[in-house]
Amino acid sequence: MEQPAAIRIRDLVKRYAPAGQGEGKLALKGVSFDVPQGEIFGLLGPNGAGKSTLINILAGLVMKTSGSAEIWGFNIDKDPRNAKRAIGIVPQEIVFDPFFTPVEVLDIQAGLYGVPKAARRSLELLGQVHLSDKANAYSRTLSGGMKRRLLIAKALVHQPPVIVLDEPTAGVDVELRRQLWELVSDLNAHGVTVVLTTHYLEEAEELCNRIAIINHGELIANKPTRELVEMAREKVVVVTVDKPAPECPAHPAILKCEKSGDHTLEITYDKDRSNAGEVLSLVQAMGFGIVDVSTREADLEDVFVSLTSSAAKAA
Repeated sequence: MEQPAAIRIRDLVKRYAPAGQGEGKLALKGVSFDVPQGEIFGLLGPNGAGKSTLINILAGLVMKTSGSAEIWGFNIDKDPRNAKRAIGIVPQEIVFDPFFTPVEVLDIQAGLYGVPKAARRSLELLGQVHLSDKANAYSRTLSGGMKRRLLIAKALVHQPPVIVLDEPTAGVDVELRRQLWELVSDLNAHGVTVVLTTHYLEEAEELCNRIAIINHGELIANKPTRELVEMAREKVVVVTVDKPAPECPAHPAILKCEKSGDHTLEITYDKDRSNAGEVLSLVQAMGFGIVDVSTREADLEDVFVSLTSSAAKAA
């Protein structure tokens, strides 16, 4: 029997239409997708694509215009209380009272969700996000990275099966980003379904099982991460030859060729029509000896740029 989706979105539309200002802006244009249970799901898109609007609809902060959304089987319109209990939201902005200690922040949040005092796990959650030693410090004294981790703990006080992380590593250094990656992976390993929005494409490629891309309010891709990366057909071979190269080899599969030095050619080819061996044979056929070779595979950034550029042209 197929497992139900953690989040199920169908034909979701949001139009911002201020009174007396015409039709307004169409932020979501009939978006539909499922977030499978137990996965880390990437939600990507350029600024203004509609990601935050979608998250705010799930959080109950923005009213949708039409369509439907379910969280852990609970419809956000018909059963909003249980839908909200099934999800934890970690916003981009750092939002909590700076004069409370971390343990007080978590206790207050748990109280808002009706968690009895005996069932609260504030100290346990602080340990989970590596803030046990800061439990009784004023929140305003925490570093930026610590505040982000406290927001994650705050989103977990009611033990939701789904957590949404909206740009959790924005503006943090490389070391802290890695720590947050480990935390996200650990949460997922303990059964939490994670929805991650990020502008760091290497982050999505590293963490996510599946990725959806939204552009101008429309869903333009929704595939397993590896399948999405494999959509890129271009591959680059950097060839160092034994004498100055006056020209590049010609072949229908070669999309671009640049000289990056007297002895070095950077050849971009369509990997559906050729392979590295054939490219190297073309270079040798021109009378060059090959001194060194390196290759670069396409990554998620290449696919993202290609898809969003195509969508923009079509619009």
